[in-house]
Amino acid sequence: MRERDLAVPGDPELAGTFALPGGGGRSPAVLLASGSGPLDRDSNVRRMRFAVSRELAHALAACGLASYRYDKRGVGATPGDWRAAGLTDNVDDLGRALDTLRAQPEVDPERVLLAGHSEGAVLAAALAARGAPVAGVVLLSMSATPGRELLRWQARQIGPTLPAPVRLLLRLTRTDLERKVAANHVRIEATTTDVARIGGARINARWHREFLAHDPRTDLARLTAPVLALTGTKDLQVPVADLGTVEAVVPGPVEVHAVPDLTHTLRRQLGPASLRAYRAELRDPVDAEVLDTVVGWCRRVAGGPRL
Repeated sequence: MRERDLAVPGDPELAGTFALPGGGGRSPAVLLASGSGPLDRDSNVRRMRFAVSRELAHALAACGLASYRYDKRGVGATPGDWRAAGLTDNVDDLGRALDTLRAQPEVDPERVLLAGHSEGAVLAAALAARGAPVAGVVLLSMSATPGRELLRWQARQIGPTLPAPVRLLLRLTRTDLERKVAANHVRIEATTTDVARIGGARINARWHREFLAHDPRTDLARLTAPVLALTGTKDLQVPVADLGTVEAVVPGPVEVHAVPDLTHTLRRQLGPASLRAYRAELRDPVDAEVLDTVVGWCRRVAGGPRL
């Protein structure tokens, strides 16, 4: 494998890494989209190294597929402010990256796939639904639930996993976590700026307004390229039951995998699902079954290098 820096022109210019397998010929390629927040090209954020995009890129290259991954706005070597970017801005950025990847002489432009994790999966589905020229779409931890409902569902799942002192404080203050989240949504929807202060913290308000209103089923219903969807049974941020929705709504060929004990980090977790275990999980690599499933599916859909 060899890697080189590759910039995506536009405003802002996106900085990223183009990974190529060994050998010659024109390779199929996979455009990788990371999750929400200030994640860099490797899917890392300060103090939390998910490394999903980097590990996928290396696994793909080992099996003859090129890839491209990039720093989001205001992260790594890409200028800007990630808090000022809306959900639609992130879809537009992914579209620009797709154009750049398809234009590389080492890539077969008719065999380029999208692969996204978490928000990246939402972006991949949205871009493909626009009619982008892709040969397939990989949706890792993809929500098929409208944004407003998903964030309330997350509050219900995460509440019982909070540390005991935090749960005690919530009981003593008679705080219903889900109702508090819903109240914050009302405050966010009343904002008009890209960035706003909610509960004392500066948040990406425009992104939240767009995400709250977004129904991913609309995009899924427009996907005609082959789709692979994979979610873990211990994911606290996306319902594993949404795989059934993906399978029912996508009109094109679709393959779904519910991976036992897998969390949103794409690592396995023993015992009850808990966000507190994330830091320990991230010491391990991305689950081998996930990598094998994604790479094998991409090879079947796109094939190998051609002269």
